[in-house]
Amino acid sequence: MLLSTGVVFAMACWFSATAIIPELTRDWDLTQSQASWLTNAVQLGFVLGALASSLVNLPDLMPLPRLITVSACGAALANAVLLIEPGWTAALIARFVTGMALAGIYPPAMKLMATWFSRGRGLAMGVLIGALTLGSSMPHLFRAASEGLDWRMVVILSSLGAALSAAIFGFLVREGPHAFGRAVFDPRRALVIFRNRGVLLANLGYFGHMWELYAMWAWFLAFATAAERGGVGPFGSPSLFAFLVVASGAVGCVLGGLLSDRIGRCLTTAGMMAVSGACALLIGFAFDGPAWLLAFVAVIWGISIVGDSAQFSAAVTELADPRFVGTALTLQVSIGFALTVLTIWIMPHIAAALGGWRWAFLVLLPGPVVGAWAMLRLRGLPEARKLAGGKG
Repeated sequence: MLLSTGVVFAMACWFSATAIIPELTRDWDLTQSQASWLTNAVQLGFVLGALASSLVNLPDLMPLPRLITVSACGAALANAVLLIEPGWTAALIARFVTGMALAGIYPPAMKLMATWFSRGRGLAMGVLIGALTLGSSMPHLFRAASEGLDWRMVVILSSLGAALSAAIFGFLVREGPHAFGRAVFDPRRALVIFRNRGVLLANLGYFGHMWELYAMWAWFLAFATAAERGGVGPFGSPSLFAFLVVASGAVGCVLGGLLSDRIGRCLTTAGMMAVSGACALLIGFAFDGPAWLLAFVAVIWGISIVGDSAQFSAAVTELADPRFVGTALTLQVSIGFALTVLTIWIMPHIAAALGGWRWAFLVLLPGPVVGAWAMLRLRGLPEARKLAGGKG
C-alpha cells in the first residue's frame, strides 16, 4: 500500500504541464508544436534516463528505495521550475529533467513490488500500474478542481506530491523478502536480454500497447474539448472527463492483475488489447453523442488501454535472467516510451490533416493489433509455462 501510494504522488508530475496546456499556450504565446513538446520532453527524458539506467544496470546495483527517493526529489524540483515561468526553452529542459527523474521511479518501483510477491505477482503489479495510472490522471483533477484559479496551483500540487513520495520511499519503504540479488556492472546484459525469445515477444506486446497508451492519455483532453465544442460534454467539463477516463485505468489494472493470475498473462493482455483497439475504432463514431455513449466508450477505453500494462512487466520478471530483472524492465520501458514520443508528436498533425480530433485516434489501432498477435504467439511457445505459475 505504501509503495503504491508513493507512486501515485510521484507520477502527478508526469502530465502536470499537459493538463494546463491551454493556459500555458495563452500566457506564454506558444504554438501548437511548442505546446506538444512540453509533453514529449518528459517522454524523451524518461527514455534517456531509462536507457542510461539499464546500460549501467543501475536498478540491479543500487538499493531500490534509495534510488526512488533521490529520483522523486529530482522530479519535484524540476517540475517546480514551471512556477517561475522560465520561458519555453528552459521549461522544455525542465520537463526533460522531470522525465529523467521519473525513469528512476517507475521501473525500479516495479522491481521493488516484485520483491514482495512470489505468487500473485500479476495482481501486485496491476495494483502498482493502477497507482501510476491514478497519479498520471491527477493533474487533470487538480485543474478541474481549481478551475478559475491560477494554473500554478496544478504545478504546486504535483510538485508537493513528488516531495511526499520521496518521504514515503525514504523513510517507510524497504525491499521485500524475495529480492532478486545484486548484479555486477555488465552493459552487455542489456543486449543479451533480447536474445531470449519469450522476453522478445513480451516486449513486442508491450511496444504495441505503448503505441496506443500515452498518445491517448496525452491528447484525450484535446479530444474531449473538441467534443464539448460540438455540443457533447459528458461530466460537465473536458478536464473532469479526461481525469475520469485516465483514472478509470486504475480499475483496469487491478482487473488485469486478477485475470492474469487466473487465466494467464497472454490471454489477459491479448484480450485487453482487443477491447482497447475496438474502442480506438469506435470512439470516433460516438463523437457526436449522445453524451452517455461517448462517456461509455471512453471509460471502457480508459479501463482496457492500461489494464494489461503491468502484465508485460510481470512477464519479463518471470522470463528474464533473475540477476538482471531490473535491467530488463528498464530496457523494456525505455524502448516502449521511445515509441510514445512518435505517437504523441504525430497526433495533432493527424488531427489537423483530418480537420479535427474525431477520427485522429484511428492511427493508434495498429499498436494493439500487433501487440495482441505477439502475446498469442508467446502463448504457443514452451516459454509460456514460466508465466503466471504455468498458466501462460
